[in-house]
Amino acid sequence: MLVGRRKEIKILEETYQAEGSKFVAVYGRRRVGKTYLIRECFKSRFTFQHTGYYGGKLSDELFEFCASLREYGLKGFSKPGNWLEAFELLKELIRSSTENRKVIFLDELSWMDTHGSSFIMALEGFWNSWASARADVLLIVCGSVTSWMLNKIIHNKGGLYNRLSYRIHLQPFTLKECEEYIQSRNIIMDRHQILECYMIMGGIPYYWSFLEKGFSLPQNIDRVFFYKDAPLEQEFDYLYAALFKKPEPYIKIVFALGKKKTGMTREELLKATHSADSGNFTTRLEELESCGFLRKYRRYGMKERNAVYQLIDNFTLFYYKFLDANPTDEHYWSNQVNMPQVNAWCGLAFERVCLEHISQIKQALGISGILSEEYSWACKQDAAKGIWGSQIDLMIVRKDRVINLCEMKFSGKKFAITKTVDEDIRRKSSDFLSVTGVHLVIHPILVTPYGVTDGSYTGNIQNVITIDDLFS
Repeated sequence: MLVGRRKEIKILEETYQAEGSKFVAVYGRRRVGKTYLIRECFKSRFTFQHTGYYGGKLSDELFEFCASLREYGLKGFSKPGNWLEAFELLKELIRSSTENRKVIFLDELSWMDTHGSSFIMALEGFWNSWASARADVLLIVCGSVTSWMLNKIIHNKGGLYNRLSYRIHLQPFTLKECEEYIQSRNIIMDRHQILECYMIMGGIPYYWSFLEKGFSLPQNIDRVFFYKDAPLEQEFDYLYAALFKKPEPYIKIVFALGKKKTGMTREELLKATHSADSGNFTTRLEELESCGFLRKYRRYGMKERNAVYQLIDNFTLFYYKFLDANPTDEHYWSNQVNMPQVNAWCGLAFERVCLEHISQIKQALGISGILSEEYSWACKQDAAKGIWGSQIDLMIVRKDRVINLCEMKFSGKKFAITKTVDEDIRRKSSDFLSVTGVHLVIHPILVTPYGVTDGSYTGNIQNVITIDDLFS
């Protein structure tokens, strides 16, 4: 059953019904559900579909392409010697089709583009010189290697420049979409459990597909990650190896960021990874960002060149915290419930989930229509100037001269705003105004699953965002 993806389904259906040939590119993080979306949307309406062969040579890719041509009805042809000849065979298949709309789906495009194969040139020729001139072709291309899709297809500066009719960047599920998915499979979980599962798996549908009804959340996590031969036991290695031909430099960056909650600048990352200051390093950062593993953001008042890179992929962070040590206890997660290291991890993981749901936070604040930008901010202690030293993980700077200073506190019950918490928020506000010298109004916001208890300091918080708001 296809859950969510309403906007993407609408685009695909409109391109199917539209006049003239259309070219659509779908991209996004590996395991996010790109292939599933397209296959579920079109089901039996494909004139032709083919998936690239991971790790194959040119001869392997052409052999598999021919097998797909035969599967869809093309007969009496010889194996092509190159991609130009292969696309000529695809033209023959399309010409012979009696369908009004010829839906062509090429999946894992980057795997077909082997070294020296001239695949992109052949694809350009197929679309520019032939398919685009017809009125009945819907060409859909897809790939998990997001950086390749961006460089070779979406931002192509050659023959495919500005040729796309639509591009769909498929994002991970939100908390609400994960809830819909769980309900569609008759798995009973409350919103707190879904939130905890999201902290581990993020919004990656493929990971959620391994959950089974009849088990508690800790039991499911044990089954998916910690059992002998668990389905996602080796996922970390497969994930990065499938995305990058030489994954080691990328993993070094990810590993360094996994140790720094708030992230690092490019210069800090160069030192931490002992890497050369080169364009290749910048490219790796851009590729990790485009694949959804990193987010790039600015600290308030800092220039773009001092931007911070933060590891935001929930699964990767969970891996480094709990899986990298290869625990042998098959009931590891069930036995870790309420342990100090898990409780500490929950606080950090909740912050990441909040950063992935900023639009929901804005909606709850009623500021979706107000122009705003998100930043973090930090300063060091300076007793002589009365500066305490502060770290603000999320501040929403609004065009109406208000700053929402967001404090994110994970709790399994209503959160108590103590004198210590109140003083900490006041110090952050004071430090920010003193150091930056801005003349803006600061509204302290608390994001916590179950709201707050009534107390002496509750009134100092301007808004409270709860778990239900994050699920909106």
